[in-house]
Amino acid sequence: MALLLKKALLVQVAEEDKAGLTMLRVLVTLAFISWVPSLDFARANPRPLRIAVLDFGKTDTGRLFADQLADIFGAETHAGAKIQIIDRDQARAAAVGAGYQGSVNMTLGDARDLASAMGCDFFFAGDAQTLRRSPSDGPSYFESFAAIYLVSGRTGKLVSWERLSVRQPNSKDAETALLAELKKSEILERYQKSLRLALTEEAAARTAKVENAAPVIEVMSDDQTDGTADVRAPRPYRRLKPPYPETAARAEVEAIVDALVDIDARGEVTHAEIARWAGYGLDQSVLDTVKQMHFFPALRGGVAIPMRVLLRYNFRKPLKTNPISLERETASQMPFKLSPHDSLSARELTVRLVLSSPRHARA
Repeated sequence: MALLLKKALLVQVAEEDKAGLTMLRVLVTLAFISWVPSLDFARANPRPLRIAVLDFGKTDTGRLFADQLADIFGAETHAGAKIQIIDRDQARAAAVGAGYQGSVNMTLGDARDLASAMGCDFFFAGDAQTLRRSPSDGPSYFESFAAIYLVSGRTGKLVSWERLSVRQPNSKDAETALLAELKKSEILERYQKSLRLALTEEAAARTAKVENAAPVIEVMSDDQTDGTADVRAPRPYRRLKPPYPETAARAEVEAIVDALVDIDARGEVTHAEIARWAGYGLDQSVLDTVKQMHFFPALRGGVAIPMRVLLRYNFRKPLKTNPISLERETASQMPFKLSPHDSLSARELTVRLVLSSPRHARA
């Protein structure tokens, strides 16, 4: 009898344990169900994208254009992402404090430092002007244009570039037409798409960096005082020169474009990316050219090794075939220089092989 009572008691305890476990599972399930909506809400309401709009030059057209660009992006939520425009005066002060002088020909490091100073995820920079043009084969007219650069503050890369331009008989109408062009819905949609694409690519790049170990590759400093005198940099079979794009030629742009290039032990280009961008089609021209190049590989002690190098291309204005006189709102300064100074971030560790574009190199 005692044995039977003991067995009955054990069965009862087991059933109570099962009931308790079931209750625990119910409570956990209810807690999870109540947590899921908050998770969805958090995903649907991420931290707002902080965007800074820098001055587009020192002209009235540049000031009005930058103000309107900031107003358009700060007006509402775009493409499911909340946009927070950094106060224009605050962004301007931070940029000046960081040493920014209006350059739109920046290294990745310079762009990241500028964005960090302003506390933004992305920033707009550029140049906008109204000019009187007097072509030799037609009547005079006024052109209002804006070169717009959208830059990622996280990577320093140029996300997108475009040049808007309108012509009118007088300066006021030209300026008004340019501002109206900026308000078009397709312009805003292009930037929304560029932002979404940039965010997706940056997230994918971070994931790939974690999952895939970076290959070991030699990086050579500019001097040979670090005991690497037995290392010889790669040499190109032919120094291909990138074409000067028509978009850059029309604006008579002068700029420097740097490309970081990984060259394997066979002398083949395995990877290339822009380390200093300029827009106007110059960056793509450089990448297309670099990918066609072949090298004698780098050597250490006579043995071929992979190496990363920096190729620098200096683009100069083309020779004029149809001169056009320009009258600026401010003092004339042609050709349009994308950068007020020529400096390379010290953080870019590479050998510099300086190449010039055809017909535009200094003597």
